[in-house]
Amino acid sequence: MRHLLPKTAQNPITSVGMFLTTVSALLFVLGFLVDFYGFHTNPYFGIVAFLTLPVFFVVGLLLIPVGMARERQRLARGQGPSRWVWSAWDLNDERQRRIAGIVMTLTIINLAIVGLAAYKGVEYMDSVGFCGTVCHSVMEPEHTAYLDGPHARVHCVQCHIGPGASWFVKAKVDGIRQVWAVTFNTYDTPIPTPVHDLRPARETCEQCHWPDKFTGDVVRTFPTYADDETNTNESTTLQLRVGGGGWRFGGPHGIHWHTSQNQKVEYIATDAERQVIPYVRLTDANGKVTEFVAEGTDVEALKRTGELRTMDCVDCHNRPSHRFASSAERAVDQALQHGALPANLPFVRREAIAALKQEYADVEAAKLAIKAHLENFYRASYADLVNANDGRIAQAVAGAQRIYSHNVFPKMKVTFGTHPSQLGHTESPGCFRCHDEAHLGPEGKTISQDCETCHKMS
Repeated sequence: MRHLLPKTAQNPITSVGMFLTTVSALLFVLGFLVDFYGFHTNPYFGIVAFLTLPVFFVVGLLLIPVGMARERQRLARGQGPSRWVWSAWDLNDERQRRIAGIVMTLTIINLAIVGLAAYKGVEYMDSVGFCGTVCHSVMEPEHTAYLDGPHARVHCVQCHIGPGASWFVKAKVDGIRQVWAVTFNTYDTPIPTPVHDLRPARETCEQCHWPDKFTGDVVRTFPTYADDETNTNESTTLQLRVGGGGWRFGGPHGIHWHTSQNQKVEYIATDAERQVIPYVRLTDANGKVTEFVAEGTDVEALKRTGELRTMDCVDCHNRPSHRFASSAERAVDQALQHGALPANLPFVRREAIAALKQEYADVEAAKLAIKAHLENFYRASYADLVNANDGRIAQAVAGAQRIYSHNVFPKMKVTFGTHPSQLGHTESPGCFRCHDEAHLGPEGKTISQDCETCHKMS
């Protein structure tokens, strides 16, 4: 092979470049095949195969002409004044034809590898595995909640980036800052919410969901159980007036009225969490503007300094894919409703809550302590169940351990209630941020707090 190379290619720098390019290309092709046939499950494999190896491949390609240029200069200095002389190519020469053929073939192969590497690199960086597991401890809470949520089969980038090149580029630029924060341990714990530079919901959520679609009323049961021996079911059933619909149904109504395209609701919050909203502005279908202001608010100063935000899906559905239980009580009630905890096991609600409310150093310590707490209680108070090896106790232990590991992450300082949901008004102010009868409009009109506006209880 050496006799086919021009003299300028026979130097250490070019040799190193050829070595890096050849080895990284072979390893990349091997990695691509391993990934294509699913022979690995390690999320870090993609970093090596699709991000690191292509860098070595490109560096090798760059070293080849650098070495050749330096060698040409060195040879020129030995022949007289240093000057750049372009090689003369004569394709009638068989040797030069072979070299040209090899160069063209390698160029095509290199372009194919670089193109495939770029495609696979972007595909990998857009994958759920990359988003959720590469920065394991940082994203563990969000990834865990995502896998439990209703969007578990929707890729992260479909909501966090959405369609189009501009937001794709913005996300990758933001990613550099995030990688820096993880590398040098400068990230916040917990991760602050809401995300203030999140893309508007009309450009992401509404790729699948449509607030104007008429949904009507939806019946939901909110589980609540007592701390007595039988874990008495005290659940509440609500008829939620989700509504929706536009002109075909006589105008938008119900809860989804807020995001209908027939009007626009805007507001200014005075805190980063958007919990305090002293100013609301409504523009109806005819263009009429109505302002509602909390008492004591300097409206003009607020307009100058505050961010006027158009209300969209995430102002209420603020945890659509990353929802945690607001309290140990709420989490246990939901587990009892779904059968993850045995509702017919005596005092299981009270004891599970007591075990979950303790502080633990990490998840493993919590699991051991929760197991010990429940087993000790039933051994002391219901020895007959323990002696009979009642499977409900083991079920209760497993259920309580799962509740903890899916809601509490000591390293990231995430626990019950750290990230409340704005849906409703039980976990946080939610609806009452605006619907408090204290936002005054023209002629003494206020934003209503009438319960019947949104739901009926039964």
